[in-house]
Amino acid sequence: MQVATYEPSLAWQRRLFQDGGPASSDLRLKTCADAIYHRETIPTVPKRQPSTSLRFLTGLIGAPIARSASPAMHEQAADALGMRCHYQLIEIAGAGREELHALLDGVRRLGFAGVNVTFPYKEAVVDLLDELSPGAAAVGAVNAIVVRDGRLVGHNTDTTGFARAVRDLVTDSGHATVAVIGAGGVGKAIACALAGLGVAEIRIFDTDRAKADHLAALLHAYNGIVVVDRVEDALRGAVGLVNGTPVGMLPNRDMPVPDALLHDGLWVADAVYTPLWTPLLTAAKARNARIMTGRDLAIYQAADAFELFTGHAPSIIEMGNAFDGVMAKAASASQAA
Repeated sequence: MQVATYEPSLAWQRRLFQDGGPASSDLRLKTCADAIYHRETIPTVPKRQPSTSLRFLTGLIGAPIARSASPAMHEQAADALGMRCHYQLIEIAGAGREELHALLDGVRRLGFAGVNVTFPYKEAVVDLLDELSPGAAAVGAVNAIVVRDGRLVGHNTDTTGFARAVRDLVTDSGHATVAVIGAGGVGKAIACALAGLGVAEIRIFDTDRAKADHLAALLHAYNGIVVVDRVEDALRGAVGLVNGTPVGMLPNRDMPVPDALLHDGLWVADAVYTPLWTPLLTAAKARNARIMTGRDLAIYQAADAFELFTGHAPSIIEMGNAFDGVMAKAASASQAA
């Protein structure tokens, strides 16, 4: 496949990740908080005005995504607003840089209002885009790409969505120590959200220590981030645990932490929602821990992405109903099998 030469304009983003200048690590931390409390903004492209179009083409890039609830959520939200949205699943496994580049060029040219990005491409797409919002640049990962005047602008609504979902748990636990398992695209967004919410200490564990160290470097202006070499160390004395890995997502049925580390003094959240009750959450519930499934994160990040794509704020209730419908069908199919 022939791929045209393409040089994304990301000079300002690169400056954001350099210390010592006006866009230092202090700004990285500030943009985490800004993304949470003021939602995402685009620094050099005007904010999208509500579109007068009644039809939108959006989608999701990733693998595996056959069980995604995103099509139902986006399409039902559009119906409730009197619009029509077609949400296309674009499942592609093992894509390299050139293949992703060609795919994104197709998104640019084929009339998409925007696309979501999920595992395993949230970090891989970053330097293939024309621009990043401050929140996406601070995290170094993208889960929503807006097409604006032929340009691709990356955002991170995992950060805003997770902050909205977990706020009460963080507040109720006194903003005490939280363990985050996984330092990939989702783990970065989760850590950024927790930092913005004022968690006293965030302990990061990843089986790839280099990823955890990179995340700590991104947020080193936040004094409470600690990288650990063992999951046991992450959970020692913690009041919260978040799984930011795909471990437990169907067809996988593993646990990201040993069952013995769970207890009734812990709240446990999982970014995975297929299944909604992952092995981790099932085990945590059996230990009387407080639970947060991936439902709220899925709905809130989708709502923020929908508004970025269309300029219209969707109904959280409609998105929630659509999500619940997909989960109910999945559960029924599983029982029938």
